Amino acid sequence: MAASISANGTRSTLTSSFHGSFGTSIAGDDYLALIKSVPNHVRLGKPVRSAPMMKNVNEGKGLFAPLVVVARDVIGKKRFNQLRGKAIALHSQVITEFCKAIGADAKQRQGLIRLAKKNGEKLGFLA
Repeated sequence: MAASISANGTRSTLTSSFHGSFGTSIAGDDYLALIKSVPNHVRLGKPVRSAPMMKNVNEGKGLFAPLVVVARDVIGKKRFNQLRGKAIALHSQVITEFCKAIGADAKQRQGLIRLAKKNGEKLGFLA
């Protein structure tokens, strides 16, 4: 039992309806069966996390997507990605030369390259 003092200074006693014991609530064979059913250790595995992947939102969509998928299947993924990288680099060089010719600054050039990427995704070139 516990005692407490109220705000006005009077002492009151707290009571409880619990008159048992915590240790003896399960006894005998029930206790042994419970102990055997509970594992004595729990093994947690490493959480499975997939690798982050850059993925085209419009994958499989666009006018040229079927052609791109067929080309990738015919020549192989590795060679296809090499050719795609060369084509993207060449297109970026063309945009850079165009920006030099018209006198556009680096920020405008970067904006044009991003626009070309977005258009390529929509048309299906990055499928």
